[in-house]
Amino acid sequence: MTTTVARIKKAGKHFEIIVDMNEALKFKKGESMDVSAFMEGDAIYSDSGKGFRASDKDMKQSFGTTDLNEIASKIVKEGEVQTTQEHRSEKKEQKIKQVVDFLSRNAIDAQSGNPITAERIKTALDEAGVNIKDVPVDKQINEIIEELSKIIPIKLETKKFKVVIPAVHTGKAYGAVNQYKEKEDWLNSGNLEVVVNVPAGLVMDFFDKLNSATHGSATSEEIK
Repeated sequence: MTTTVARIKKAGKHFEIIVDMNEALKFKKGESMDVSAFMEGDAIYSDSGKGFRASDKDMKQSFGTTDLNEIASKIVKEGEVQTTQEHRSEKKEQKIKQVVDFLSRNAIDAQSGNPITAERIKTALDEAGVNIKDVPVDKQINEIIEELSKIIPIKLETKKFKVVIPAVHTGKAYGAVNQYKEKEDWLNSGNLEVVVNVPAGLVMDFFDKLNSATHGSATSEEIK
């Protein structure tokens, strides 16, 4: 077990609790559990290092309650859980591996059209000094490709589609198509017609999100 501090600042006041790092991170990501599963002890601190406890007045003013479980939950959910260097390094390596795996399956040499090995991609990432963020791969892949292109000739294999989204769903669906769109046209009916260019490895994920946002009412056809 790795013990650490979870902290938050509310209404100008600092609040801290002692937690099991791994369990607190699971709770922060949405896993359901009792506060006792991640919280060490039964105190809300203003400074845990010095052992200073937060006053009931400050807790009531900042959280609207003095209930320990409710406050502890908010500190972890809305605040920061301090992590160890080992944990951060492990998370970074996991994210790098996700990017390398994705590119080795979906990218090709822009000059020869041949696949690019995982080893070559990993080396290029290091040489380019690419900053891989702790966000889903599809949210940052275009930035990564742009940086890698300075080191190796690389491009994603993509598939192009024309998609028509009914007017009633355009608000929710726009986010699903926006990052891949090449062209958009708002029709007189209020429907949105958009041409998207989606990485081959993300096509299923793209249509899952699109269908979820439109309740399956969007229509599409592949453009060869």
